[in-house]
Amino acid sequence: MNLSESAKSAANPTSRVVLVTGGNRGIGLAIASRFKAQGDTVLVTYRSGEIPAGLHGIVMDVSDNESVEAAFKEIEANFGTVDVLVANAGITRDGLVMRMSDADFLDVVQTNLVGAFRCAKLVTRGMLKKRSGRIIFVGSVVGMLGSAGQVNYAATKSGLIGMARSFARELGSRGITANVVAPGFVDTDMTAVLEESRRKEIVDAVPLARFCTPDEVAGVVVFLASQDAGYISGAVIPIDGGLGMGH
Repeated sequence: MNLSESAKSAANPTSRVVLVTGGNRGIGLAIASRFKAQGDTVLVTYRSGEIPAGLHGIVMDVSDNESVEAAFKEIEANFGTVDVLVANAGITRDGLVMRMSDADFLDVVQTNLVGAFRCAKLVTRGMLKKRSGRIIFVGSVVGMLGSAGQVNYAATKSGLIGMARSFARELGSRGITANVVAPGFVDTDMTAVLEESRRKEIVDAVPLARFCTPDEVAGVVVFLASQDAGYISGAVIPIDGGLGMGH
């Protein structure tokens, strides 16, 4: 199902190449599906599992520079340059700070922060030539609020904000925007394993009194990639039901 850039453009002149890291499940899959539904050519990176129908799968481990470089060579050879990057791939290694190992801290940093940087750096090459592009980092409300037991995760999500704003300042004159979406608690496989008492505690803290759906996150991401959001850059968009209240 590989298409040359010229053939793709002829088939659908408005179609963009959208890359969603970690896009074969959860929030990433919801985002990829929304882009696919509006006619974009959607590539999703994954390390394991199955690729949903209609999406192009690219094997990539964002924590491994060689893997990222190889994946981008494959993408550019078969699909051309990326128009929209959604840096969504992430992991957790939760634990109280007194017990958190260096390995648990560094693994999360390598995937969530360094991995996002690697991908954003590589997509800018094509975006600079086209003088347009959208970079969207999937952050978290805990990047602004902090979270007990998630020092590593919170640090990476906070780091995405500084990174996005630096990209926005550096690349804005070339028509490239960079933004962060900051979801709160989202109904995914990760939160489904929480004990009922913990889920109730979370819901009680959220003004809208419910978890977010993956599709609600996807809707905001797709908007940020649209022409209507062309003058939004360096922003952090909360999708947290009011939990963060602007922090």
